Amino acid sequence: MSGKTISRIGVMTGGGDCPGLNAVIRAVTKTAVFQYGLEVWGIEDGFLGLIRNRIHPLSTDDVSNILTRGGTILGTSNKADPARYAVGKDADGKPVFEDVTNRVIEHIESCKLDVLVCIGGDGTMTGAAGLTKRGVRCVGVPKTIDNDLLHTEVTFGFQTAVNTATEALDKIHTTASSHHRVMLVEMMGRNAGWLTLHSAVASGADVILIPEIPYQLEVICEHCLYRSRHGKAFTIIAVSEGARPEGGKQVIDRVIQDSPDPVRLGGVSEVLSRQIAEATGLECRATILGHVQRGGTPVPADRVLATMFGHKALELLLAGKFNEMVVMQQGQITSVPIESVAGQQRLVPLDHPLIAAARGTGATFGDKPAKH
Repeated sequence: MSGKTISRIGVMTGGGDCPGLNAVIRAVTKTAVFQYGLEVWGIEDGFLGLIRNRIHPLSTDDVSNILTRGGTILGTSNKADPARYAVGKDADGKPVFEDVTNRVIEHIESCKLDVLVCIGGDGTMTGAAGLTKRGVRCVGVPKTIDNDLLHTEVTFGFQTAVNTATEALDKIHTTASSHHRVMLVEMMGRNAGWLTLHSAVASGADVILIPEIPYQLEVICEHCLYRSRHGKAFTIIAVSEGARPEGGKQVIDRVIQDSPDPVRLGGVSEVLSRQIAEATGLECRATILGHVQRGGTPVPADRVLATMFGHKALELLLAGKFNEMVVMQQGQITSVPIESVAGQQRLVPLDHPLIAAARGTGATFGDKPAKH
């Protein structure tokens, strides 16, 4: 299909926010207007804007001076799935869901949007894949601080989150040393340990707990005691929110019934802090970084990646390559079908060289004793 058949582009950001979203919005809008003379319309709050018809024109002035800003000028939502949208509650207080895809398509047609640029993670790509099956033309751009989208080596937002988490671990390090404590720092990531692994290695954490490697409490305790007995009066433990004990389950913070992804993990560091203190007699403290990992100014690497991803999205749609998601593979920016990414997660492989490097430098993943 020729690029001449496209005159108006809709752009949206879905799911959790992350640094670099505005850089993509800027790249898409400025490339479309300056290079191709196309119109760009912004969709507010992800799929919620399509459901409620909150869509407005975006000018180049609207996207000026946003490259360095965190968050998203369009807003976002992680609850609005067109195929399963909460429209109320039943007599028992449980949410009632409806498929409002027809309403979304009506709003897309009424605004005369020829194609959607959907910026988001696996949940957003799942929603986009559903729309493509109904004839809506979409191009996906991968974002998530978790770095867990399938088929792409990296997502923008990840490097900034690693930087934020590493700085936090570095600061905790001085407090742990001063007070001779075992300090646990819990990071996001859901079922993937990329964020915890990278920031833990960058900060020299002593124990690294990620979802892909179930831990044994006794191994962690022995490592802490060994350090205490051999002149290291403190231990830094980097914990992914999805970490779980061998044979056990993940710690769930809460369940949000009207969300497409209702389970919210969190609190494993507090559980472990109590268990380690009881088993070893060492003083322990837990810090949950939470949403601070999503915020702040994107680091240069994320600004560059987001800009390149946004520009590639325009190239795809103008070449008629719809229903594709931009990806980075072997250092090259290319694309894969959106449906191949939807509803899946890229986990840390057990043979990843960063795991081997961490073990080699004396860290334990809680699965077997470290080499002292």
